[in-house]
Amino acid sequence: MAYQQQLRFQTTGHRHMRDITAEVAEAVARSGVRTGVAHVFAVGSTAAVGLIEFEPGLVHDLPELLDRLIPPSRQYGHEQTWHDGNGHSHLQATLLGPSVGVPVSEGRLVLGTWQQIFHIECDIRPRQRTVVVTVLGEKDL
Repeated sequence: MAYQQQLRFQTTGHRHMRDITAEVAEAVARSGVRTGVAHVFAVGSTAAVGLIEFEPGLVHDLPELLDRLIPPSRQYGHEQTWHDGNGHSHLQATLLGPSVGVPVSEGRLVLGTWQQIFHIECDIRPRQRTVVVTVLGEKDL
């Protein structure tokens, strides 16, 4: 059985993180799947999703780390081609990845106590974003 739902929201630009756990959990509940997996996919080449303890310290630390590892710069090949200021955004999003899979058991996401699903905006401008949640699995008979 497959169920799919799109989450849509506005970001404020580079470094904006959003906890989407409750919205993904709601999609799982709507799906009726009892045992399976929820696949969460960020649409766009300058955004990513992942798992983290979504607390203020880490919400600050993760984007800070990304900017230290892959800082904004005009030296990236993307910048030299497009001159749009977001070469680092593409690389940061690629490093984190566009998707994550979370097990579903007894109709609920299997996450640790301090583990949440997040979306991060790596682009330099605010964006209207879409995250696709696909729930695959079995319903109780």
